[in-house]
Amino acid sequence: MVNAYSFYQLAHKLYLKKIPIIPKIIKLLCFLIYNSSIPYECVLGKGTRFAYSGIGVVLHKRTVMGKNCMIGTQVTIGGKSGHYKVPVIGDNVYLATGAKILGPVKIGNNVIVGANAVVINDVPDNSVVAGIPAKVIK
Repeated sequence: MVNAYSFYQLAHKLYLKKIPIIPKIIKLLCFLIYNSSIPYECVLGKGTRFAYSGIGVVLHKRTVMGKNCMIGTQVTIGGKSGHYKVPVIGDNVYLATGAKILGPVKIGNNVIVGANAVVINDVPDNSVVAGIPAKVIK
């Protein structure tokens, strides 16, 4: 089934082969269909999935994400003013609808980020975070 992740995979493979224009066209097509900004430069691990085909997802182009992650709708993973680094996300992470991961943070493995949570601090492995700003609740 064609979804935003399928577009990303194709564009990323072409980008790695140094094909110049086609990845940009694919990214634009993904934006037009799914209203998502998923840059072909970012690194998404194997098995990563988007809920509802990735509607409204915005990822920074330097985002690094581990394997088997689930990204809900309207999720933003981006930078923070005054910082060069962007989020690094571990394996088996679930980002619920509307979650925002901002700035130079590291999210550990097996983490659940609650709906509409705003993560601006590091999150340890095997945690559940929620709230604005996000706090470990389990």
